[in-house]
Amino acid sequence: MDLAGVLLALLLVLVLVISLLSNLLVLLCFIYSTEIRKQVAGVFLVNLSFCNLLLTVLNMPFTLLGILRSQQPLGGCVCKAVGFLETFLTSNTMLSMAALSIDKWIAVVFPLSYTSKMRYKDAVILMGYSWLHSLTFPLVSLFYSWVDYNSVYASCTLHLKEETERRRFTVFTIVFHSTSFMLSLVILCFTYLKVLKVARFHCKRIDIITMQTLVLLVDIHPSVKQRCLNEQKRRRQRATKKISIFIGSFVICFGPYIITRLIELIPFVTINYYWGIISKCLTYSKAASDPFVYSLLRQQYKKVLINIVNRILKRDLYPSSGYNSSLDTENDYCLHRTN
Repeated sequence: MDLAGVLLALLLVLVLVISLLSNLLVLLCFIYSTEIRKQVAGVFLVNLSFCNLLLTVLNMPFTLLGILRSQQPLGGCVCKAVGFLETFLTSNTMLSMAALSIDKWIAVVFPLSYTSKMRYKDAVILMGYSWLHSLTFPLVSLFYSWVDYNSVYASCTLHLKEETERRRFTVFTIVFHSTSFMLSLVILCFTYLKVLKVARFHCKRIDIITMQTLVLLVDIHPSVKQRCLNEQKRRRQRATKKISIFIGSFVICFGPYIITRLIELIPFVTINYYWGIISKCLTYSKAASDPFVYSLLRQQYKKVLINIVNRILKRDLYPSSGYNSSLDTENDYCLHRTN
């Protein structure tokens, strides 16, 4: 193995470790916190983390073996099973992200009717559709024997073996990526741009109130006024930054691989081996970044993780001076009552 292969293998190992630990932490927070379990978005987050975890455990190690050995690391039946799971799990994660964006859109644009428009039952129905939708394409590919080891990506995935099947395989691939990647991307763009529009409207209202207050407070210190203006600027940028991360991470991680899979449908085009591996690693990196993009960097998850660590270390979560109202999980409340 050359230096480039070693670096790609190390990159995949790093992605695997981060993905495994981060997705386990999200599931741990969901199990530990009653408040998170009560949230409708928790259904989508658990499904996303569960799929990412399966992808990490069942697919990434075999791709790593394919890179290290430069040949198919598994038998035919096992390879087909791994390829089936890879197609199913990747599609499911995309649709889960689309469902999360729909939930956010309803919560921000229709806050007063959110509880009636997005109930726990509705979330389960959406996830049921996601699973059925995601199962359809790998089943079809398995029926036509289009799942096999692909040396370009060093993994068991969609692969055309017979040239006589090219036209049918081309139609299948285009429909598959259109109804998974493109559909999810359109939903992400539509919903998050609507959310951004509402966020900017509220920021504008707050800015007007802030400026009116600063005008009235003529004796205010210049440093305080400058801090208010800086906070006003950060507030305007915060929503744009978050939505750019949601959409940007989706496009950057999935886009190169999807485009590569579509380009290779052209008969005379040959995909470079290293580019194939890099594009595959980018799709895997989405499984490692999702927990941070959607969960672990949020204040609620940070508090739950801190409480878990404190319980493991057997620290006193509640000082004798009184109850800390910022701790908002039912488990914390129970601990407070027992202490």
